[in-house]
Amino acid sequence: QLHLVESGGGLVQPGGSLRLSCAASGFTLNYYDIGWFRQAPGKEREGVSCINNMDESTYYSKSVKGRFTISRDNAKNTVYLQMDSLKPEDTAVYYCAATGARSPIPHIPDEYDYWGQGTQVTVSA
Repeated sequence: QLHLVESGGGLVQPGGSLRLSCAASGFTLNYYDIGWFRQAPGKEREGVSCINNMDESTYYSKSVKGRFTISRDNAKNTVYLQMDSLKPEDTAVYYCAATGARSPIPHIPDEYDYWGQGTQVTVSA
């Protein structure tokens, strides 16, 4: 059974950093494209960052480009999202998701098949 588990969320002050982890079980992450998504209260789920399984090309939304970095450690079957210079508007539940490899990298939630349960990120003074 395919399973994704996010961790690393929490409360951080504006300007701070967090690193989210997405650990997979039941399948090998490097055969899939992996995306990080977020959903704030009253808003639709949006794509934040995605990574291709073959060439590790990446996608970043305009709102996080230059502040967030996605990476994968295939030996640990884990994908990370390093979040720096956090802003209050980054507050949301963050989800990781997996889908079969394709090009260009998918970044729409409906394009992803397997989802974790989410981890809360709160940016507040």
